[in-house]
Amino acid sequence: MEPERERVSAEGPDEIRILAATAILGYGFPDASFAAGLARRPHVIAVDAGSTDPGPYYLGAGESFTDRTAVRRDLERMLTAARSLGVPVVVGSAGGAGAAPHLRWLVAIADEIAAEQDLRLRTAVIAADVAPETVLRALDEGRITAVPHGPELTGADVRASTRIVAQLGVEPLVEALRGGADLVLAGRAYDPAVFAALPLLHGFDEGLALHLGKILECAAIAAVPGSGSDCMLGTLRRGHFVVEPLSPDRRCTPTSVAAHTLYEKSDPYHLPGPGGHLDLTDCAFTPEGERGVRVTGSRHVPAPYTLKLEGARLRGFRTVSLAGARDPVFIRELDGIVAGVRARVADNFPDLKPEQYELLVRVYGRDGCMGPLEPRPVVGGHEVGLVIEAVADTQELADTLCAFARSTMLHFGYPGRLSTAGNLAFPYSPSDFHAGAVYEWSLYHLLRLGADEAARAFPIRWTELPEGAS
Repeated sequence: MEPERERVSAEGPDEIRILAATAILGYGFPDASFAAGLARRPHVIAVDAGSTDPGPYYLGAGESFTDRTAVRRDLERMLTAARSLGVPVVVGSAGGAGAAPHLRWLVAIADEIAAEQDLRLRTAVIAADVAPETVLRALDEGRITAVPHGPELTGADVRASTRIVAQLGVEPLVEALRGGADLVLAGRAYDPAVFAALPLLHGFDEGLALHLGKILECAAIAAVPGSGSDCMLGTLRRGHFVVEPLSPDRRCTPTSVAAHTLYEKSDPYHLPGPGGHLDLTDCAFTPEGERGVRVTGSRHVPAPYTLKLEGARLRGFRTVSLAGARDPVFIRELDGIVAGVRARVADNFPDLKPEQYELLVRVYGRDGCMGPLEPRPVVGGHEVGLVIEAVADTQELADTLCAFARSTMLHFGYPGRLSTAGNLAFPYSPSDFHAGAVYEWSLYHLLRLGADEAARAFPIRWTELPEGAS
């Protein structure tokens, strides 16, 4: 028999302990840290499983950016531990991008684990996909706005999207836990939501719960030294919360926790999310014990309910060639060489219109990371790395364009050259790589919902894992 869940008083618990095992499901965590967290008897084990950081490819292609073996290992350890304690596991942004194929992928992994470990899991599956027709209707009704500095949405953007998801908020997660879920597997989710759901079910302060979730979403990254592959414990009480790493080699400081509060945010005091924003104007960060930090003063300010939409569309196909150069004259003349190569490509393929392909040359050692935004676009060393990239409507055309650009640059004559060929050094043979399909963001916009729509926007599908078990 599985253990009963920890009983709470009629007024609710005085504190909720949340174990964040890792920054993203599949990033791993040490056994010793995890065991230390389990010894604190958490009320829930929660993990964010995704991000837009790896770019639009994974949403568009329906593939995970995390390795299946690593994801299964993490989830198996979490599920078996949670069943021994009788507490739920909550996972958001399943499969990395959180669309339907990613969610199916993670449900299948959980089903395998349940069957092999002889677990019986009442499972809530919450999809985050949004139909194009829903987005088009909202666009016609004026309920979609661009994010700051982003482009306005068009119907063509929506129709070109291969997949569209919305970052679900806490509401469906709370309902899943209210329904007695042993395991919650959600599609694309607002990062703090998976950690805040159980506290909000028990009536804890929304500002504190969401701010704690903001810290826990990346696990021990908020510690010193930081790590996304180590565990963090959050303890939420009625007037504050405490975060502490579970490895004795790490500690939280007021600076490290405050700094992580600003992570990925442009405003240090106001952090927007579904249904409002966190106001951190009056926050205080103070040491707690040897390795923890206490946080007070976080407030949630309600606002019209909005969901962030994410969509991806196919841009084309990519071929890449990697090369290096260390001739100082070549490096000095590099801008002219690149311009000359572009001109030769255009001249050699006169039937191609400029919009049918894109030719990129990234110069690492000069401005490879920031491109035109680089404040000091000068070569500071004796060599540079070059990434020659062609994107076109077909893989074959991308191959042709990349090969022509690469061979042209290899032999291109420039002022002051002493040799007759061999401008580039290639670390690999073959020198060109198929990078496959290229996706770009088509939606990164806000959808405004009615006051009663948030709770029913993401229906829960209940299932028992392993599915098909008698």
